[in-house]
Amino acid sequence: MKIVNEFKAFIKRGNVIDLAVGIIIGAAFGKIVSSFVNDVMMPPIGLILGGLDFSDFALVLREAAGDVPAITIKYGVFISMIIDFLIVAFAVFLVVKVVNKLKKEEEAKPAPPPPVTKEAELLGEIRDILKAK
Repeated sequence: MKIVNEFKAFIKRGNVIDLAVGIIIGAAFGKIVSSFVNDVMMPPIGLILGGLDFSDFALVLREAAGDVPAITIKYGVFISMIIDFLIVAFAVFLVVKVVNKLKKEEEAKPAPPPPVTKEAELLGEIRDILKAK
């Protein structure tokens, strides 16, 4: 039972939930970026390069023979993944930049003065009475 209680305490901490949400959103965002790179960016880049498709770029080390498939180094897929990474890294950079800007704006606002306590109010009245005499 002790391990169950420890697990409950672990799950209740906010960081675990935040991390889980971040991983799930990150995975979904990764799929969006992959689609953007493969379906939106790569076709025009391939067109500019003469109708080439990056995913078709490969270096054949050994040709296929009978039932044995060819051995290839698919550097075109690697190039696509690098572009994928750069887009994700840039998107994360923009998000972090916006969050940092919001934090700076929040820190720049001065904190409101603390409310005056009854004791401070009474002391102020006593001070004013003594000044008047």
